[in-house]
Amino acid sequence: MNYLSSLNTEQQKAVLATDGPVLIVAGAGAGKTKTITHRILHLIKTGVAPESILAITFTNKAAKEMKERVMKLLDNKKNDQDCFSLENPEFASENTLPETEYSPAGEFLRARSVDLRNVPSKHSPSAHSVFSRPFVSTFHSLGVHILKENAEKLGLPRYFTIFDKSDSKKAMKEALTQLGIDPKEHLDKVGHIISKEKGSGTSVGEYMENGAYDYTSEITKKVWQIYENILKRDGALDFDDLLLKTLGLFKRFPDVLERYQNRFQYIHIDEYQDTNKVQNDIVELLAQKYKNICVVGDTDQNIYSWRGAEIKNMLRFEKIYPTVTTIFLEQNYRSTKNILAVANEIIQKNEFRIPKKLFTENEIGEEIGVFEARNETDEAQFIAFKSKNLIENGVSADEIAVLYRANFQSRALEEAFLAFNVPYQMLGTKFFERKEIKDVLSFVRASLNYDALGDFARIINIPPRGIGKTSVQKIVAGAENDLPASMKIKLQNFRETLLDFRNVLEKEKPSDAIRYIIEKSGIEKMYSTGTEEDTERLENIMELVSLAKEYDEYESGNSEQIGTERIEKFLTDSSLAGDQDSLDGQKTGVRLMTVHASKGLEFPYVFISGLESDLFPHKGFGDKKTKEDREEERRLFYVAITRAGKKLFLTHAQTRTIFGNTEINSPSEFLDDIPEKYTQKESYAGQTTRAPLFSIDF
Repeated sequence: MNYLSSLNTEQQKAVLATDGPVLIVAGAGAGKTKTITHRILHLIKTGVAPESILAITFTNKAAKEMKERVMKLLDNKKNDQDCFSLENPEFASENTLPETEYSPAGEFLRARSVDLRNVPSKHSPSAHSVFSRPFVSTFHSLGVHILKENAEKLGLPRYFTIFDKSDSKKAMKEALTQLGIDPKEHLDKVGHIISKEKGSGTSVGEYMENGAYDYTSEITKKVWQIYENILKRDGALDFDDLLLKTLGLFKRFPDVLERYQNRFQYIHIDEYQDTNKVQNDIVELLAQKYKNICVVGDTDQNIYSWRGAEIKNMLRFEKIYPTVTTIFLEQNYRSTKNILAVANEIIQKNEFRIPKKLFTENEIGEEIGVFEARNETDEAQFIAFKSKNLIENGVSADEIAVLYRANFQSRALEEAFLAFNVPYQMLGTKFFERKEIKDVLSFVRASLNYDALGDFARIINIPPRGIGKTSVQKIVAGAENDLPASMKIKLQNFRETLLDFRNVLEKEKPSDAIRYIIEKSGIEKMYSTGTEEDTERLENIMELVSLAKEYDEYESGNSEQIGTERIEKFLTDSSLAGDQDSLDGQKTGVRLMTVHASKGLEFPYVFISGLESDLFPHKGFGDKKTKEDREEERRLFYVAITRAGKKLFLTHAQTRTIFGNTEINSPSEFLDDIPEKYTQKESYAGQTTRAPLFSIDF
């Protein structure tokens, strides 16, 4: 078992505890992904069929990294030979795993010289197939996979559309407008309620019967009903439906649940502290039969209660599974001793947690820099100046991150980085939400799913075809017979175009099919005007073709679906793209993002800005904070601190203008919790000519 030599003692315990329920309390930077991937490798080495292993995490980025690391371990010739010769020593000398090619989509592509006659398996009498592999994905991707395999049972079209957040907001806005209610006042509030209720396992029917009877709830009931009708009209599901419908499927069809229980006999759940009720219910149902469930998490990093994450799922795990093996991963491999000391000081004040204390064998490191700015402009200039100085001294720009509690803080930061000529990337400017990208994807979805009326209406006049808004409204309303003859001809021509696109999508590789659609739809010509804006849009569309190329060789091993599964995989990943997917790995720049968006990332140099009372910890908008809310703010600060490896800077401003009002601020209570021995005051050249409004010592 040479592959265990790179693991510490506790990591080895986690890898070797393969049967029954296992709880891994993994601190920040403690090598949890390495532990999970080696655990999967160990399971396969001991004869577990790869396809019996399920590993779920929360972001596309994390799932992709985990998948790549698993495949790299399995593709290692030494590991391969050990894996398949454990019970047959003679097998290794003559038969090895196939040589493989691997794509960013994360799948085996082509196999050569395959001979797996004697592959052992604990649960399957047959040899592993050429494409046999663990199922590694996000919760939502798992939901899509299960729903597509059982679409007929739920009355869903095979090529159902997935509404992203902007699609859902548009549909809810349509519902509010139908009701004569101002969307500006109620859209966000109603959308949040519906999403949270779905995350708690509540259907629209249940909410109608059991929901509250205040004014907002009554509006929500009406909007939700219309919203569901719009989803049905468009043959679509929203993000929350991908899990709610999956849970409903398992509850309604016990035979379907048992099929997936038998398929996924070894289950791993990463970031378990962030699961909501629906996610946890799905996990518990899948693990019910074999109880080989390994959950990995950290109660100190639970920061999503506002969107339904329930920390109690992790806190009660030992009660649900009394025979659980609990393992603590407390050795941090990311941060210096000083950074970890500060993190431990901050988090120990929380009560709703599984106690642990991070330690490291890394160097002591530099003290934490604390900068008191005159205002938000001064703060941003300090951060830009320091970043520029780091870059000039050999630090790569993408090794630096600037974290903030609220999105509005990014404006001053962007202005400062532009003024100091420091390259940067804003996390959250999503590639897949650009108009031109959504247009092309709508062509693809409308070609595959004739019920996708939202996509159909979006692209029927892209480029302009002389089909007016009134005609589009009649088409969506199912009143095509009321259209004049000339309009019916235009409509028929457009449908024939979509039929042509469908044929191409079913036969060609995704990149070739999308390139064909871009040309034949007229989009390429439309953006070939030569203007700077159109040129940028055309470049973005060509980038979409490049992204699709990653799926050209995607192969799941299901020959019946080979015609469309590649484009389906591409559409699914595009629909489920998250904030972290907006970071362009090809570009170099300081990363600017909210603390929430930084979860799971790490950087050698980190700035945490806006450490002032009522901003961080955040007071919200007049909401009275409970003890649980205050502890979550502290956990959020802990997450921010533990993103840093080498150097951490904490900044705050004496005054800050928010929503047009300039306020004098006191430093955050979090700063008071940091012992002075771990900090040093920072300054920069731009501040030397200014007298501070007042001075605060730590």
